[in-house]
Amino acid sequence: MSGHDRLSTLVLGGARSGKSRFAEGLARKSGLNRIYLATGRAWDDEMQTRIETHKADRAGDAWTTHEEPLDLVGALKLLDRSDSVILIDCLTLWVTNLMMEEGRDVDAEGVALAALLPKLSASIILVSNEVGLGIVPENRMARAFRDHAGRLHQSIAVEATDVYFVAAGLPLKMKG
Repeated sequence: MSGHDRLSTLVLGGARSGKSRFAEGLARKSGLNRIYLATGRAWDDEMQTRIETHKADRAGDAWTTHEEPLDLVGALKLLDRSDSVILIDCLTLWVTNLMMEEGRDVDAEGVALAALLPKLSASIILVSNEVGLGIVPENRMARAFRDHAGRLHQSIAVEATDVYFVAAGLPLKMKG
């Protein structure tokens, strides 16, 4: 894949929908050097176990893993190479991390991330949970999370060359 074939792909889906597996398959098919940019933070033992399981699943599969819970724009600028595909998993964990940090402007950081996508040389695959399909959350923080994620998904989808929605392991191509 040459520089002019560079893609940015947004993969949305619910929890345990198969979106990460699908995104990893896209990265493998690209034939490019695979970089996994993980946003998860181990807030508790269960999350630490999930992170370790994900790392083990990718071990020996030619992935280079980088962890960045907050500064995705900075990390992408550092990792950007035309011979690479960068898989970001996942944007909703990133939104959570930003919301938990004092003084972070979640929407501004999302706009900056979307604006960066067309400027990158690497192909980018962004994975995120679609959280706007259910009922209106009962508390303010959950509603703010849903709203931040929804706005982020919309701004990324505008810039992305391809957008997929994954349910029950089946991808539906929405754009591209």
